[in-house]
Amino acid sequence: MDGKEKIKIGVLVSGGGSNLQAIIDAVQVGALDVEIACVGADNPGAGGLARAEKAGIPTFVTDYSTLFASRKDGAPLPDNFSLDDVAAKQSLLKDAHPDTLKAFLEKRALAEADLLAKLVPYNIDLLVLAGFMRVFTPYFIDGLNADSDIPRIMNIHPALLPAFPGTDGYGDTFRYGCKVGGCTVHFVDYGEDSGPIIGQHSFPILPEDDLDAVKKKGLAEEWRLFPECIQLYAEGRLTVVEREGTRVVEIIKGS
Repeated sequence: MDGKEKIKIGVLVSGGGSNLQAIIDAVQVGALDVEIACVGADNPGAGGLARAEKAGIPTFVTDYSTLFASRKDGAPLPDNFSLDDVAAKQSLLKDAHPDTLKAFLEKRALAEADLLAKLVPYNIDLLVLAGFMRVFTPYFIDGLNADSDIPRIMNIHPALLPAFPGTDGYGDTFRYGCKVGGCTVHFVDYGEDSGPIIGQHSFPILPEDDLDAVKKKGLAEEWRLFPECIQLYAEGRLTVVEREGTRVVEIIKGS
């Protein structure tokens, strides 16, 4: 970064953290100009925490399951949480019964408030979701994006969005019979895997490939694509613009 101060990123994981490892490796070989300030998980058993600790990166846990249960026991909601405001913005549960939506949003408010509080000391510029299997509500997204001209939450998805959003992108791609698979890095918005796309890598799906082969090819592409997109952010080369009613990412040409 030509002597410029490196941006700080936080990384969230839910499982083994192979994408986290790819980011750590890219930093260590000088291919990624960021400081990994912290790694967090939504459960204490996430294998990615051990990867972070081995690399000397501070870790924390926001235990979603425990916090969800505490809401059932009457734990108070955050003072700055407005159910009406968050419900009006969200698009994850468009047709849900009001009681179902209320319970969904209130439980997540407890977890998201804890997560926001644990991120504060690290003063991160960008939050990277590396296999983090929780959806965020507008409460968290707005809290992290406050006072920023560009989204500050980046996610990687195992499919070529906008096709196959959701939790099983490679499986959905394979079962549909696609001849090409891929992965997508995008900014997070109020929907499910619907935010502005930053970059995509694709790979051929051959007749002899089974689902495991598709996943293996996909992960190899993820490990290359994610550091590339984070580096674009670190270099200040990403901007989000409105085009025909849709928010899209434009990549500023490098010098």
